[in-house]
Amino acid sequence: MRGSVLRLGFVAAGVVLGSAVVTSAAAAQATPAVFKSSVHDYRVVPVVDGFVNPWGLAFLPGGDLLVTERPGRLRLVRGGKLLPTPVTGVPAVVAAGQGGLLDVVVHPNFAQNRYVYLTYSKQVNGGSTTALHRAKLVNDALVEGQDIFVADTRGRPGHFGSRIAFDGKGHLFMTVGDRQAPPEGDLPAHPAQDLSTHQGKVLRLMEDGTVPKDNPFVGRSGAKPEIWSYGHRNPQGLVVHPTTGAVWATEHGPQGGDELNLVEAGKNYGWPVVGFGVNYGPGKAIHASTMAPGMENAKHVWVPSIATSGLMVYTGDKFPAWKGSVFAGGLAGQRVARLTLDGARADLADNLARNLGRVRDVRQGPDGFVYVVLDDQQGKPTGIVRLEPVARR
Repeated sequence: MRGSVLRLGFVAAGVVLGSAVVTSAAAAQATPAVFKSSVHDYRVVPVVDGFVNPWGLAFLPGGDLLVTERPGRLRLVRGGKLLPTPVTGVPAVVAAGQGGLLDVVVHPNFAQNRYVYLTYSKQVNGGSTTALHRAKLVNDALVEGQDIFVADTRGRPGHFGSRIAFDGKGHLFMTVGDRQAPPEGDLPAHPAQDLSTHQGKVLRLMEDGTVPKDNPFVGRSGAKPEIWSYGHRNPQGLVVHPTTGAVWATEHGPQGGDELNLVEAGKNYGWPVVGFGVNYGPGKAIHASTMAPGMENAKHVWVPSIATSGLMVYTGDKFPAWKGSVFAGGLAGQRVARLTLDGARADLADNLARNLGRVRDVRQGPDGFVYVVLDDQQGKPTGIVRLEPVARR
């Protein structure tokens, strides 16, 4: 992104724009700075603040927003304001390490069935695991909730994956991270390469959590039937392309080597056998090479890492030249990366919304604007901004 850097954060009841603190009342009248991308000029406009570790964002048909907070709260935004009381009926989470209440997605037919889907870190014997919870949202409360899938994982309190995406054909995809299993040692035996566990996998489920009969490993001895693809580290971005139906995912590399992958049935994406990153600290090599027979190559690799989180395909009309682009959030990179797609090819086009903060999620709103969830690892109040177009002169 060219032009001056906008430092935008949320402080108490005000909004920080550059070095000036603007009260909430004045913020609505303030004119944010204009930024340039390769094809569109845009502004970054504050939407709502006051969250603690927001993780996932979903839009409801009436215009409300659902936002998860990792400590275990589901929040409602109505009329541009964060309601003071969290949604009740949320399952108890293990809010430790990277765990807690994570993604939120509403069913494609939410207006009829009221279903909301949540992922979270669930207490199990020996620690915690990634679980998928489904409930109905009625009168601002979750009712009839149940866990419809609980992953078989073990490990440290990190790399839960947890993104959800529907394909519009009665299925949902869900990511599960490798749970920070050490990459050293006998790499083929690493959990991400082991089909008898859900660690380091993208899963494909029916909308009720059961197994589709045409999943690639159904009927294979020693393999989990929910698995769609394997060899992933920690996929925290997931989208089903609304036109092609292709499944795209971003995943965290170690020190270097974040990936954008075209995720296809039964394929191996290589972690930790191949990759572009090195181990934390002294940078000791992990991989023997960057590619190997029988393992899929990433469509884009970030070196250094931007810590990818959140993924969407833009289909709106507010930014016509962005239509069909993939948008990936970056936590450490503090940006939204825009990539153009040409079939299975992906090319980095722009780095947007730079240095605003840790981008945890990125979503297209029903109004066609691009919404960005800003997180803060230290638990400071953070919020949501949106990108709005500015006519070029």
